[in-house]
Amino acid sequence: MAISMRFLLGSLNGLLGPIKAYACELVREEHQSLGLSAVSTAWGTGLIIGPALGGFLAQPAEKFPAIFSSNSIFGRFPYFLPCLIISLLALPVAIACFWIPESLHTHNSEKISSQISYDVLESASPRSTDKVDLKEGSETTSKYSLFKNWPLMSSIIVYCVFSLHDMAYTEIFSLWAVSPRRLGGLSYSTQDVGVVLAISGVGLLVFQSSLYPLVERIIGPIMVSRIAGIVSIPLLTSYHYIGMLSGIALSILLNCASLVKNVLSISIVTGLFILQNRAVEQHQRGAANGIAMTLMSLFKAAGPAGGGALFSWAEKRQDAGFLPGNQIVFFILNIIEVVGVLMTFKPFLVERRR
Repeated sequence: MAISMRFLLGSLNGLLGPIKAYACELVREEHQSLGLSAVSTAWGTGLIIGPALGGFLAQPAEKFPAIFSSNSIFGRFPYFLPCLIISLLALPVAIACFWIPESLHTHNSEKISSQISYDVLESASPRSTDKVDLKEGSETTSKYSLFKNWPLMSSIIVYCVFSLHDMAYTEIFSLWAVSPRRLGGLSYSTQDVGVVLAISGVGLLVFQSSLYPLVERIIGPIMVSRIAGIVSIPLLTSYHYIGMLSGIALSILLNCASLVKNVLSISIVTGLFILQNRAVEQHQRGAANGIAMTLMSLFKAAGPAGGGALFSWAEKRQDAGFLPGNQIVFFILNIIEVVGVLMTFKPFLVERRR
């Protein structure tokens, strides 16, 4: 049932691709970093605040017995409250989507062009009809040329690798935080994890809305993604040693590490968003972002399952001679990160020539 629900949620949630294309179509190219930064900030903040909200609101009968009775529906279904809250948040947003204006007004032009084509075909000679057919054929083949667009496809492949890493990290972080100390975890409660993720979300919002557009304008999207990936490697390595601390030192360092890690992850993704949308013409952005979302979803689907299986395996090898316990977890996450960083170099990842 859980797998079926996750499948349905994923199959019915194709928002990010159209939103990225919409954001690029609303602003000029020099402001695309700010527009896509806002999109990735909203998306990344949602991925952080969502688990935080779930951590706060899950099992309300145990956490807030004065408000929620153990005999009520919230006591019998301990995860009903967070599901109810997010559904109530999604409903007005879904209704508001009906009033969002189109960014590309192509409907009338398509009708006009089809009428013109019909009139031309009626009055055309066989030679001119061949020209019309060739024009229509070239429009059809342009859709397939996206797969031959290497600047687009290379940025999508790198995006998929980093998405796999991010989803695995998100899954592993929560499992690591709530696992007991004897297994190398932090023995945090779900509420403690929610606090850490909420702080990361606030820091992410501040950085992406203020600093990222400036940094991207100075060094470019590829360099931003590359540097963020390189810095993430020693940061992930430090997680094992942070877990050895306790008290206020653990709290401060863990919150700082989580905040920086999420800022770096969203910076990587935003840079790749920019590359994808600059690699195609304006009328192709919807299709290009659709391809990116489809391929990325395949990698993201493997992230939670692979991360959970990896963490379970690591807990069984606490006394191993090579990278025992959670050390092997962060080591494998770093391997994926290194692969992604190496792919940001030429000749693999290239920008479109303007």
